[in-house]
Amino acid sequence: MRRIVLAALVVVSSGTCAHAQTTTQVWPEISAFTRLNDRMRFYFLATTVKESQQSTEGEFGPNFDFYLRPFRDRKRLAGFRLDESKNRFLLLRVGYRYLDSFSDDPNEHRVVLEATPRYPLRGGVLVSNRGRVDVRFIDGGYSWRFRSRLSVEKEFSIGPVRMNPYVRGEVFYDSRFDAWSGRSGSVERRFPSTGASNSKDTSTTSTTPVAITTGGCMPSEPC
Repeated sequence: MRRIVLAALVVVSSGTCAHAQTTTQVWPEISAFTRLNDRMRFYFLATTVKESQQSTEGEFGPNFDFYLRPFRDRKRLAGFRLDESKNRFLLLRVGYRYLDSFSDDPNEHRVVLEATPRYPLRGGVLVSNRGRVDVRFIDGGYSWRFRSRLSVEKEFSIGPVRMNPYVRGEVFYDSRFDAWSGRSGSVERRFPSTGASNSKDTSTTSTTPVAITTGGCMPSEPC
């Protein structure tokens, strides 16, 4: 099953790269989780986006996650260790994000509301469909955006390295343009550091996702 998933990711990446613009991004990221009870946790995110070795944007903020019971047979169906919430059928998230543009562009304050149902397949493959509303405050202006993202992923180890490759496609509605737009898809690989710390109720993980994103603008999306 692992070989099949990896082969599929390579095929998708190769096929889409021939027909659309391809960009490579690196996202150094630190995620801190504190378990509050069996159905709730506190999550803090700090991440930056790097293109051509330069940081183009930083994103920071606290979140509260609420989730349902875990999968019954998590070892056979999923077994995600980098993010335990992916072993749950449903995740609800309420959060705040501050986005620093690292340039002369205006910074952004964002309220985030998410609902992510998940369906585990055999072999540790996970299908997720995240629905998200961003309430955005940029340079004194207000707007909102709805995003729907479908993901297929699998987590596994190769030697001491824990990997989480996934394929994603997303469509979104932006109130500023009164239009739907989207990306044709992306193939991404996540490489966590070996310095992650975990306890029963608290974990801090430093990861470096490397994204090879392939896609173009939809007809309604400003390029």
